[in-house]
Amino acid sequence: MTRELQGKVAAVTGAASGIGLASAEAMLAAGARVVLVDRDEAALAAACRRLGESAMPLLLDLLDAKACATLVPQVLAKAGQLDILHANAGTYVGGDLVDADTAAIDRMLNLNVNVVMKNVHDVLPHMIERRTGDIIVTSSLAAHYPTPWEPVYASSKWAINCFVQTVRRQVFKHGLRVGSISPGPVASALLADWPAEKLQEAKASGSLLEAAEVAEVVMFMLTRPRGMTIRDVIMMPTHFDL
Repeated sequence: MTRELQGKVAAVTGAASGIGLASAEAMLAAGARVVLVDRDEAALAAACRRLGESAMPLLLDLLDAKACATLVPQVLAKAGQLDILHANAGTYVGGDLVDADTAAIDRMLNLNVNVVMKNVHDVLPHMIERRTGDIIVTSSLAAHYPTPWEPVYASSKWAINCFVQTVRRQVFKHGLRVGSISPGPVASALLADWPAEKLQEAKASGSLLEAAEVAEVVMFMLTRPRGMTIRDVIMMPTHFDL
């Protein structure tokens, strides 16, 4: 891979595993320095040891409001600037609404929606002052299709899809690009709450994406000419029967 992100600094939330880790790896390979943000201390430390000195760990529980507010100051203290924010951290609640735990609903909406909004809010002043920046949010195919087995999760992604589209229109005048990736099912820990029969069916039919494939799309978005914004990319396994 060419060093297309040489000199750039990125922050990736939920970076110790799955899409976040794959995204961080791709950006590092393209020459960026990357602050990997996660609350899993052991996984975060292991990832950064493997990825080298350009991978900087930031242990942070984004569901703690006070800790969440320190994200941007800590990234700037570590790296001096921030060119790319990949707001990727999220969680999943699936199944019938009547069976859902309401505390889990609160936690998911806080992480999937509120935390993303706060992270983007906090990074905007720095990027606006510099007249450049890229913000990518991990959304979901569920943001575009009312998936019947995940009404709570899908609702969070529909909300964040609206957020991405509206914020983009507010900040493009400052030289900022805002977009989202909307993958179908990805082979990751996030699918642990899927209905067992649905997960088995997806595995058997080969209808799961790999995190590295999603990271390739993130890199495509980041490396377009500055005059082009990829607002949203929907990607799904060829054999996924929506």
